[in-house]
Amino acid sequence: MSLTTSSISLADGLKTAATHWEEARAGWDDPIAQAFESNYWLPLKNQVEAALAALDRLAPILARAREECS
Repeated sequence: MSLTTSSISLADGLKTAATHWEEARAGWDDPIAQAFESNYWLPLKNQVEAALAALDRLAPILARAREECS
């Protein structure tokens, strides 16, 4: 699996999880939902977004290394 494919798969997974969270959140509005969002969902979302940004920065570096080593 290529880096680009992995990045796309991760982004799609985040989008799917966000959609499911929004659907759950629409019917779940209490302190437990707020705590879950603050303690689990938002940190996970931020970490995945940071990973996606890192993959975007890494892709051209790896492509250049492959080109120089072939």
